[in-house]
Amino acid sequence: MPSRIGIDLGATNIRTGLVEDRTLSDVRQAPTPADGDREDVLEQIYALLDAAPTAEVASIGAGVPSVVDAENGIVYDVVNIPSWDEVPLGPLLEQRYDTPAFVQNDANCFALAEYHFGSGGGQSPMVGLILGTGFAGGIVVNGELFSGRNCGAGEFGTAPYRDSIYEHYCAGLFFEREHGISGKEAFERAQKGDEEAITMFEEMGTHLGHAIKSVLCAVDPAHIVVGGSVRHAYPFFEEAMWAEIETFAFSRTLDNLTLDLSGLEHAGVLGAAALGF
Repeated sequence: MPSRIGIDLGATNIRTGLVEDRTLSDVRQAPTPADGDREDVLEQIYALLDAAPTAEVASIGAGVPSVVDAENGIVYDVVNIPSWDEVPLGPLLEQRYDTPAFVQNDANCFALAEYHFGSGGGQSPMVGLILGTGFAGGIVVNGELFSGRNCGAGEFGTAPYRDSIYEHYCAGLFFEREHGISGKEAFERAQKGDEEAITMFEEMGTHLGHAIKSVLCAVDPAHIVVGGSVRHAYPFFEEAMWAEIETFAFSRTLDNLTLDLSGLEHAGVLGAAALGF
C-alpha cells in the first residue's frame, strides 16, 4: 500500500505523520499559531510537511475542527483559529505538493481511524464519538465515511436536548454549565473518591445514555467507539450510561451492539491519512 500523510490541525498543536502498510511513522508536531493570520497557520503546516518524505506520497489528508466542504477541500470557521474563516486547504496542498489532498472535520477523521486502525474494522455501520470539551461524532458505513451532503452527518452533539443541545450535557461543557467547575477538576475529585464529583459523572452518564439512544435510532450501528479526554472517566459514568441505554425500545439492537473505548494514539493523524484510502 502506498504511503499517505495525515495532518491533524488542532487549536493548540498541529501534528503530521506518515502511514505506510497501516503503520504510523515520522510523527511531527508544532504549535498552532492560532492568533496569527491565515498564512501563519499555513506556513506552520508547510514546515511540517516540507520536513517529511513527501516525494513518494500518494495522498495528503487533513482533519480540522470545523465545518468542511469536503468535495472542494474548503475549510470554514475553524474552532479557536479566528483567521481561518474560509481557507481552500485542499487546493493549496495539492498545488504545493502536486499530490491529491482530502479534507474532513476531525470527528469524521476519528471515526475513520477507528475503523481502519482501531476496534471498528469490519463492523458496519460504525460510529465514533468524541467526548472532550464538546461532543461530536462520525459514521462509517461499509468501510466508507458517511459525512452527508454538507459534512454534517454524525454531529450528534448539536441535536436539541432539554433546554439546549446534547453537547452541553454529555461532555466537559456539562460540568462548566451545570456545576461551575471544569471537567478536569471533576475528574480529579472523582478519582479521590469525592461523592459529589462522582454524582456529577453519573448525571452526565445518564444524559450521554439519552444521546446514544438517539444515535441508535438514527444509525442503528453495530459498533460504537468512544474517544476524547472524557473517556478516561468512563468508570465513573459507565453504569449510569448503560442504565439509560438499556431502556431503548428495541432490545435486539442492544443485543447486537458493541461499545469500546478508543485506545489509539494519534487518531487524528491516522484518520486524516485514511481519507486517501
